[in-house]
Amino acid sequence: MIQSDLDLFGGQTQRLASHTVLLPGLVLERVESLLDVLRPVLRAAPFRHMSTPGGQAIGVPVSNCGTLGWISDARGYRYTEHDPLTGAPWPALPALLVEVAAQAALAAGFEHFLADTCLINHYLPGTRLSLHQDRNERDFSQPIVSISLGLPAVFLLGGHARNEATQRVPLNHGDVLVWGGEDRLRFHGVLPIKPGEHPRMGARRINLTLRKAR
Repeated sequence: MIQSDLDLFGGQTQRLASHTVLLPGLVLERVESLLDVLRPVLRAAPFRHMSTPGGQAIGVPVSNCGTLGWISDARGYRYTEHDPLTGAPWPALPALLVEVAAQAALAAGFEHFLADTCLINHYLPGTRLSLHQDRNERDFSQPIVSISLGLPAVFLLGGHARNEATQRVPLNHGDVLVWGGEDRLRFHGVLPIKPGEHPRMGARRINLTLRKAR
């Protein structure tokens, strides 16, 4: 990892690639507020296991909020306006998440980012996310903002081909990772979560990934 020359947040900001920035502990002081706005979202749209187009179960349960929600099934990967479990629109994207995402994006050099969707991933010890690209959004000029809560994780930041070497990036409770620009279509994933017990979140990791899907 290369220390960023941005000198933000006490000099802790780390530039991992040309347009990929780690903001350690950015939301630590707002964790309780984030959990407060997530509770009604998850009551309305509980976590669920989706499947790949090939029929394989995806190991990480997910939910969504915003004008669109990301889903995967036999018809492919895509965004929908309605939760397929309930037929209802996805829960509204909390204003706090929009605000935090815009703040993080600006700190990473992306102005005027206005998220319209949030994919919520629920990791338990042993679960992982294989290398993939986020390609279902319409505008690849918009960054991705990823918020980590709970157990630590190791994020894999790859290149623009699946077989390129990956960089291992430790992510801790309260960290925010932003990538966009020429890094927007890098392959990325998460190594299996190690067993543990977070003092606030328990034996889990919650990841909030904010995007502009439309």
